[in-house]
Amino acid sequence: MMTDLQTLAALLDRQALAHGRETPVPGLRLTRTQAPSVIRSVYRPSFCAVLQGAKTSMLGERTFKYREGHCLLASVDVPVTARITEASPERPYLALSLEVDPAMVAELMPAASEEAARDDAFSALHTDKLEDVMIDPLARLLGLLDHPKDIAVMAPLIQREIVWRVLNGPLGGMLRQVGLRDSRAGRIGRATAWIRDHFREPLRVPDLAEMAGMSVASFHRHFKAVTTLSPVQFQKLIRLQEARRMLLENKEVAAVGYAIGYESASHFSRDYSRQFGAPPARDIAAIRALVTREVA
Repeated sequence: MMTDLQTLAALLDRQALAHGRETPVPGLRLTRTQAPSVIRSVYRPSFCAVLQGAKTSMLGERTFKYREGHCLLASVDVPVTARITEASPERPYLALSLEVDPAMVAELMPAASEEAARDDAFSALHTDKLEDVMIDPLARLLGLLDHPKDIAVMAPLIQREIVWRVLNGPLGGMLRQVGLRDSRAGRIGRATAWIRDHFREPLRVPDLAEMAGMSVASFHRHFKAVTTLSPVQFQKLIRLQEARRMLLENKEVAAVGYAIGYESASHFSRDYSRQFGAPPARDIAAIRALVTREVA
């Protein structure tokens, strides 16, 4: 497997240099980093494979460590703090992520392995070794970037194969939860997706509980069990991560606070400082200085 993994890593390295993070293949993102770093982002339901280097993802107090030859499955939308722990110019961190379509999972489930995860043991993130059978379809998916005319026809077929392989592998039980509308993952996933898409709007927990088909008390309990956060904390993290992205685009601090749903500039600044360790202007200046040093 190691030789195949190295070949796959070399292919990803070349494609990342050519295309950057976002690729022409829908849902496929590439990461190539030459130095350890901290990334705060919202993971969508997705499959991630590390081909070189190592990474730690933190969901609340839970820590998930994975390195080259390992993979991670995110089953619901969830805000995560990730640390790339092994990366250098000589040996950059290389990884890919592919969004998972719950409808595709549901369609393939009846023919897949019957093994399923216990719903009461569900967690939003899971890691395992990358199976040998995943190497070939991942290589073919990356190879499509050299043949853009083939992407529209071939990418859905290869993505379907990848989902099938995951369903029948060690992470299959967890992936099945994504395709089950009435599972805890399906119910909480609908709520987290709504918060992600409407994070600027006021949060009404009773409405989210109704969306999930649960009582308010049950929804609170299950939401925290899956995401490690309360719905209000979840929304706040998504708001602040969006604020950081907007500030890096040279938006004014006060305007950003109001744009993401805060009514008070001072309240926004306090929450931002608690989350990122510094007020907005100082935090963004530090990020830009770090990027400048890395480029130099």
